[in-house]
Amino acid sequence: MLTEKVHIAVPTAFFEDESLNVQGTISHIRDLYKQGVKSVLVSGTTGEQHSLNLQEKFEIISGLELEEELINNMEILFGVASIRQKEAEELAEKIRHTKISGIMLGYSPYVIPTQEEAFAYTKRIIHLSNKPTILYNNPKRTGFELSEQSIIQLSKIDLVVGIKDAGNKEKVERIKSGMHKNDLYFYAGGEVDLEEKVSYGYDRLSSIAGNVSSTEISQWFQKMLMKQKLSKQESEKIEYIMEQVYQGNAIVNLKKNINHKGIPMGICRSPIGNI
Repeated sequence: MLTEKVHIAVPTAFFEDESLNVQGTISHIRDLYKQGVKSVLVSGTTGEQHSLNLQEKFEIISGLELEEELINNMEILFGVASIRQKEAEELAEKIRHTKISGIMLGYSPYVIPTQEEAFAYTKRIIHLSNKPTILYNNPKRTGFELSEQSIIQLSKIDLVVGIKDAGNKEKVERIKSGMHKNDLYFYAGGEVDLEEKVSYGYDRLSSIAGNVSSTEISQWFQKMLMKQKLSKQESEKIEYIMEQVYQGNAIVNLKKNINHKGIPMGICRSPIGNI
């Protein structure tokens, strides 16, 4: 199963014409690995997942499979979501036959399935991928919210290990009280309001800011979990990192920072970054 408390949701690299740059993406993952990062989420939650077509996702997976050191020594998670279930199924089947450690299962944007339809979709994708699965509840981006009843029911599936952005304090409490197992992890999506989320039960992190400051973000989160206070110097450092990443468009800021290091992360696909 998935053992890392923090994974970094990495951006996808694109060339200046907005075409996919697989090696740029992998170069960034390799740099994080050299920094000691043990887990990354690819094609996940940095706002670019649904701009990638199925073939592009296959190309990223093929590129990762060639990186034996990375795929053998890191927990590499892959985002599985599509507006069409058929494409999500094909992606899940592809991942099944790889050393990818697990999947982040997202829901179709815009179409707004019913809870019953989302439940059937989830079971089908998990069955096809046969990988440890983090459910991704993201109503802000998709328009669909996974209900607490659905989360409780899905948590009974052995391969369901976590839920990302489960909801507010009351919803998390109701989910926890309704579950039959205590080993479902609650992942916070990014660092905004992180202390508040930890206070009501989130115990893992899908990090955005870790792309530029992996060690500091990981240490901050660990201290938060252990209810340890930061020094003044540490607090000022975190405040600076948060401002650097989250003032404006986070994905645009990340790519500028990564490019500045000499790693070819390139641009975003417009309209993101078109100003």
